[in-house]
Amino acid sequence: MSTVKVLPLLEPEAVAPCCPPVTERSLTAEEAERTALMFKALGDPVRLRLFSAVASHEGGEACVCDISDVGVSQPTVSRHLKKLREAGLLSSERRGTWVYYRVEPTVLAAMGQLLTRAATA
Repeated sequence: MSTVKVLPLLEPEAVAPCCPPVTERSLTAEEAERTALMFKALGDPVRLRLFSAVASHEGGEACVCDISDVGVSQPTVSRHLKKLREAGLLSSERRGTWVYYRVEPTVLAAMGQLLTRAATA
């Protein structure tokens, strides 16, 4: 007799994007603050390269050991990755001695929607 228990898979909750498209209505002060943090974090070329490296990495996540070759020292890479996490663009998980990074599931869609022209009737 097997003692393996099969657990049901849970669908991830859909997270609403941060803001409506900028062509739809003016952003509230809170929406503008949250959005500015994301774009400010991506405004640095090293952070943009790190974000791109994680987003384009096979499997949707990358070990810091695989993405740290961006022309700056390891402590600087860690600081930039921290800024990306604080802005809500990346999440991380420690596995043994390495840290793995993932782009937050709704970030790319939310940022794309923010800059997309609202549908016209």
